[in-house]
Amino acid sequence: MNSPGSTIAAIATAVAAGVGSVAIVRISGPEAQAVGGRVFRPAGGGRQVWESHRVQYGHVVEPASGEVLDEVLLLYMQAPRSFTGEDVVEFHCHGGMICVQRVLEQVLSNGAEAAAPGAFSQRAFFHGRLDLTRAEALAQVISARSRRAAALALAGLDGGICRPIEALRQQLLEQLAQLEAHLDFEDDLPSLSPDVVRKNLQAVAEELSRLVKDSRQGQCLQRGLRVAIIGCPNVGKSSLLNYLTNHDRAIVTDLPGTTRDTLEAEFSLRDVPITLVDTAGIRKANNPVEKLGIARSRQVLKQVDVIILLFDINLGWSEADQALAHEIPEDVPYLRVGNKVDLLDQRKARPNDKLESSLTISTITGQGMEDFTDALLRCCGLTDLERLDTSLNDRQASVAQKAIEALARLEDTAKAELPWDFWTIDLRDAIHRLGEITGKEVSESILDEIFSKFCIGK
Repeated sequence: MNSPGSTIAAIATAVAAGVGSVAIVRISGPEAQAVGGRVFRPAGGGRQVWESHRVQYGHVVEPASGEVLDEVLLLYMQAPRSFTGEDVVEFHCHGGMICVQRVLEQVLSNGAEAAAPGAFSQRAFFHGRLDLTRAEALAQVISARSRRAAALALAGLDGGICRPIEALRQQLLEQLAQLEAHLDFEDDLPSLSPDVVRKNLQAVAEELSRLVKDSRQGQCLQRGLRVAIIGCPNVGKSSLLNYLTNHDRAIVTDLPGTTRDTLEAEFSLRDVPITLVDTAGIRKANNPVEKLGIARSRQVLKQVDVIILLFDINLGWSEADQALAHEIPEDVPYLRVGNKVDLLDQRKARPNDKLESSLTISTITGQGMEDFTDALLRCCGLTDLERLDTSLNDRQASVAQKAIEALARLEDTAKAELPWDFWTIDLRDAIHRLGEITGKEVSESILDEIFSKFCIGK
């Protein structure tokens, strides 16, 4: 990360050719005003007015030659009333790629250094503008792939994660204070019941366990689900992909082996981001191109959250379908789905326990798709999304789990009827872990690791 006390700069908006009318170059640090003043010239030759939270109109120029690089608005935010808590200067430039890049190059040539990923958010954390959970929620708002994921991230930005974690941490701190007081002044204080202490600590552990359990659904909403469709040739895998995405992404024919490679499509299913992978039909093949596609299909099966095993319900469950089921890794859940139910003649349908326990759909008429959607989300543990109002991210859930483990060890200590000073060891560990979530007890190296995953300019 950038060294403390340096003045940093980066483009704070997405940059793409022909996209966006406005782009922002952000400068933060003790020399932000000086750097901005070197490259900015007010319109009409007027003087620079450095009043906090006041906008100036003018141009960014090359100081030596006076060449105009872009027409801009300058916004100055004096410390501590800024996102980072430092002096901040923003140039609001024309969008696209060229103008904003030229402005940034000039800023970096006149006293600022390029900001590392997450550097602005890290400074906001160090200056008390954000706690760690809010900083991480900010990154999740930017990367959200659905409205529901964005809503969860915004809840975290509003303290939805920090408040419950800090409340649990305070309960543990109060319990630790009681234990330490009895260690030092046991003769002067009323006796402390081990059963009462255990009950209080168990309540904290149960609430942490609930948060960790809920986090699995939140993480699915944030990163999305990766779903593979497999099946024998010509059972309708490409038709299912086209139906779910409402777009003709895959070629559909009556010829087996049409799909020679994996094909991916992204869409939302009840506001859950889905990456759907249509695979080449897994079968014995002589064509080297089709063989390569089948090999890739097998590799995909190890990298997805759930697999849809599609078969033609009119043909029934065959030995080839069963062979495909054996290809599915043991740790990956799958749904058995019978397609082409619209063509099924119920009078001629053969009894088959595999058919009885299968979902049935039609990619032509849409029959059975609601039940299919319910089963797909349920298979991934997404059963109660409406109740979910906030969620720990991967890092926070991992640290919370360590706190739960510390409290479990403390339970063993209690059962062994060990003295109070033994209780405080794991209690301190649990308190420390919860402090790592909010940032109250976290090392600089961990902070660098966290913020390095942020985008540049944030």
